Amino acid sequence: MKPVVAAIRRWKCVCAYDGTNFAGWQSQSAATSSAHGRPAIQDVIETRLGEMLKTAVRIHGSGRTDSGVHAHGQIFHFDAAWPHAPEKLLAAFRVGLPRTIQIKSVRAVAADFHARFAATGKRYDYHVYLGDADPFTRPYCWSCFKPLDVSAMRAAAAVLRGRHDFRAFTALNGPEREDTVRELRRLDVTRRGRRIHITAEADGFLYKMVRSLAGVLVAAGEGKLDAAGVRHLLQSRVRTAAVQTAPAQGLFLTKVFY
Repeated sequence: MKPVVAAIRRWKCVCAYDGTNFAGWQSQSAATSSAHGRPAIQDVIETRLGEMLKTAVRIHGSGRTDSGVHAHGQIFHFDAAWPHAPEKLLAAFRVGLPRTIQIKSVRAVAADFHARFAATGKRYDYHVYLGDADPFTRPYCWSCFKPLDVSAMRAAAAVLRGRHDFRAFTALNGPEREDTVRELRRLDVTRRGRRIHITAEADGFLYKMVRSLAGVLVAAGEGKLDAAGVRHLLQSRVRTAAVQTAPAQGLFLTKVFY
């Protein structure tokens, strides 16, 4: 009797990771990884998949996260012939991945699903701590030692919400070829005790855009920018020193919408 050959299916995975000791999401060349001394999250997952499936497998993420950035809900997909239930695929992932990477769910999807190109939006959360955060909080927030006016931060956020050209809020160098218009559907600032929470949701984000938004909101909270100044930055479409990039460790990719 011939062995049953499993059909190749497309698998959609939701994963979470602590980005502290990784060189970001995107796969790195061997030379780059060696130079940085840290692997990319994509490389670690692909290595584990290769062990599980006994063949090289390429995964496709919903987008990149930078070195040091975390995720609660990164999405990726891959194509593979797996003859067992999705639950066994999930269990196999749990055995071989480091504790800083968790595959939260796995399911078979339509062959035309694409983690990146099918996405209709993303939500990021940025965490600010007022003062010196403790050792258990510090790796996951921006410790700010100056008082922040949350009302001023909210006024600045109101200017930024909506559909705009966010060219001044991207960290790409040189002539910008990518369309820099985005619909910033949500930019909220809340405070609880010493913790300030910034939530950004859009149809898409430019390179380091969320960290730039967080940096400008903190600058507004410090009194360095007012709402009019933020509007001028936005309309100028030119990045200046007024747009600081907030530290990576405070940023989390929370959800990808489809």
